[in-house]
Amino acid sequence: MFILYYIISYLIGNILFGYIVGKVLTGKDIRLQGSKNVGARNAGRLFGKKAFVFTFLGDALKGSVIVVIGKYADFSNAVIIIGMFFVCLGHIKPLLFRFKGGKGISTFIGGMITLDPLFIAVILISFLVFYFLYKGFTIPGFFALFTVCIVLVFIEKNILSSTAAFLTWLMIFLSHRINWRKLIQLKASN
Repeated sequence: MFILYYIISYLIGNILFGYIVGKVLTGKDIRLQGSKNVGARNAGRLFGKKAFVFTFLGDALKGSVIVVIGKYADFSNAVIIIGMFFVCLGHIKPLLFRFKGGKGISTFIGGMITLDPLFIAVILISFLVFYFLYKGFTIPGFFALFTVCIVLVFIEKNILSSTAAFLTWLMIFLSHRINWRKLIQLKASN
């Protein structure tokens, strides 16, 4: 049963809303435009705020759906969080799109706030704190999601849940391929 759940999670992750929104709104393939990323930020830059919102919500919905399915099946939170790992993996490395997908942030956020609405406050507060320290969205976003993982350790008190959440965060972090040294030097020079 768990294996089927994880396969479904991965396949749902393959639904790339940036691609769908780009095609519906403009008839263009987002994978050939701008940064060529199918995420909400690229969709917003290329196609406007409406595209950003639709893409973000669609990608977040994937994480939410996996949590709802897991809860309906009466799975433990540990099993559900592993399901979130697989839906994010499907988003980042989609088989249907030759393993070139998005970055997984929206999907992870959607899953975590569906798992426990407390994470809405955790994400917003930690993002704002780090935003005032670093400006921009990338670094504060990563710190906000990392904070979610830390809070989860205290809520769940379960090594499997915590490990799955941290591995999901790490996968998202690595998918960005950001030159962190440059970002830190840029911050230090300001």
